[in-house]
Amino acid sequence: MKILDIAIQDMVRSFRSAFAIVFMFGIPLMVTGMFYFMFGNIATSGEFNLPRTQVVVANLDAGGPKFQISTKNIPEGGSARTMGDLVVNILASKDLAKLIDVSRVSSAELARAAVDNQIAQVAVIIPTDFSKKFADPDAQAVIEFYQDPTLTIGPGIIRSIMNQFMDGMAGVKIAIKVFTDEAAPYQLMLVSQVVTQYLDATLVQEEDLTDALVESSTPNKPASDENDNPLLKIVSPIMAGMMVFYAFFTGASTAQSILKEEEERTLPRLFTTPTPQVVILAGKFLAVFLTVLVQVVTLIIVSHFIFGIQWGEPGAVALAAAGIIFIASTFGICLNSFMKSTKQGGTVFGGILTITGMVGMMPIFAMGASSAGSLMEIAALLVPQGWANRVVLQTMNAASIENILLTMTVMLVLSVAFFIIGVWRFNKRYV
Repeated sequence: MKILDIAIQDMVRSFRSAFAIVFMFGIPLMVTGMFYFMFGNIATSGEFNLPRTQVVVANLDAGGPKFQISTKNIPEGGSARTMGDLVVNILASKDLAKLIDVSRVSSAELARAAVDNQIAQVAVIIPTDFSKKFADPDAQAVIEFYQDPTLTIGPGIIRSIMNQFMDGMAGVKIAIKVFTDEAAPYQLMLVSQVVTQYLDATLVQEEDLTDALVESSTPNKPASDENDNPLLKIVSPIMAGMMVFYAFFTGASTAQSILKEEEERTLPRLFTTPTPQVVILAGKFLAVFLTVLVQVVTLIIVSHFIFGIQWGEPGAVALAAAGIIFIASTFGICLNSFMKSTKQGGTVFGGILTITGMVGMMPIFAMGASSAGSLMEIAALLVPQGWANRVVLQTMNAASIENILLTMTVMLVLSVAFFIIGVWRFNKRYV
């Protein structure tokens, strides 16, 4: 088919140029790669690591009234005869093993000395009357928390665990006092029941807290969803913007071959052959579409394997890619139809495509902003690149198919308008 032959010849000419190859593929990938390595240290797995906090515990609790501690409240491998034992078992539980390294000493002095000598970062000192005061509704049970003043993160984690535990104890003591005020003859039994219920409920909260802390600090923990990787959240929109930006340049530069052949007098000679003028122009227009097609598809595939870019669902990505190809190609054809020469075209393209391309990327620059971001999104839609960026970002963010189709409809209308204007002007020019 003659149209396809002409298109392939123009494509081969484009891909023979080393400058064109670098412009189409090299620069978008290099710019994205620059950001990838600049921000790569913030997340390879989306997680951060915390060193284990050395905690020394002095459990001096002598016990109190004989109430039952439910065995299901005791972490696996532990035993508890007093409330102090329960606190120690929580800190030494396997759920906190990745955060805390617990050791025991026999006195408060030794615990404080371990912190002072930087053997431990935190000392937890449980007084002798801890269980007794816990069981007494009118007394206040207190745990001494002694830490290295130069440290913040590790001691802060231990303090948050202990604060939640002690806050729960304060709440249960209020409940105990209410119960015992109403039923004094059964005080000891009620204390036992309330304490048991408290421990059953509170330790579930403690496990939730420790699970959250361990999950947030586990080293090299793979993300369940690659889109949650903060590095990809930075790099993916940049790659999308670079692809759209240079796709429009490719569309314009490929369509410029019509002006170049006109200046070299090869196009007028083609018009003298038996091949109809409409077939020749159709072949050259098809070359523009095919060249941009190769560029967009290649960038999508290569960026996925090099940078791990998640473009979205295959169907939505195909739809978005088609929209970018059509609007970039037709915009290039339309622009060239107004140019009188390649020299004029080079100057105009450098200005128009750069300005419209940067305006179209404004939402990417404003990501994370609120009111400013909304204004930039509106401004971006004044240029065709803005609609192209919009559709590719929608696919990345898993937007609804209705929103994607709405954007595609606008892009299709613009593409048809650009194509009709370009074809009409070229036909009028070479009539």
